[in-house]
Amino acid sequence: SERMLSAGYDNGDVKMWDLRNMSLHWDTNVGNGVCGLEFDRRDIKMNKLSAVTLEGGLHVWDCSYMTSDTRRMAEVRTRVGQSTVWVGRHCPDNREVVLTGSGAGTLSLYQYKYPDKRVATDKEGNKAGVPGSLTKLQSQQISDQPINCVDWSPDKLGLLATSAFDQRIRIVIVTKLNLL
Repeated sequence: SERMLSAGYDNGDVKMWDLRNMSLHWDTNVGNGVCGLEFDRRDIKMNKLSAVTLEGGLHVWDCSYMTSDTRRMAEVRTRVGQSTVWVGRHCPDNREVVLTGSGAGTLSLYQYKYPDKRVATDKEGNKAGVPGSLTKLQSQQISDQPINCVDWSPDKLGLLATSAFDQRIRIVIVTKLNLL
């Protein structure tokens, strides 16, 4: 219902457009080329946006609050590894879980944890978003070639398919997601 569109560019720019107003809503630069962007879910109010980048970057923005003066959103970032992260996908059953596929052939599972308060006020009365944290839950190398695609099953918790540059499709099961 919010009608937002987001795009990432090879120079590191990330832009979000409001299609209702036909205007640029927000933009930033992550420093490296963007390989993938994804909102955490399509069927709820805009919550989180994640980006994966060249040189191993994973960025997550909390879209629930943006400062009015600097037009910034709370961001948490981590380094997945030394190689390019080609894909990052949110689990459809738990939007706080994101799985990345890297150029080293590694799948890495992260969990986003929300802060106690998502908006903080400083001494001058200015409000700003408070970033959460990313916790690495698991990492496993499944290929000698880069992983270029990950897709979660919408029907079975923890079931996913991946593909890599070695032209193989792998079926993966992530266990204990129901305990998060």
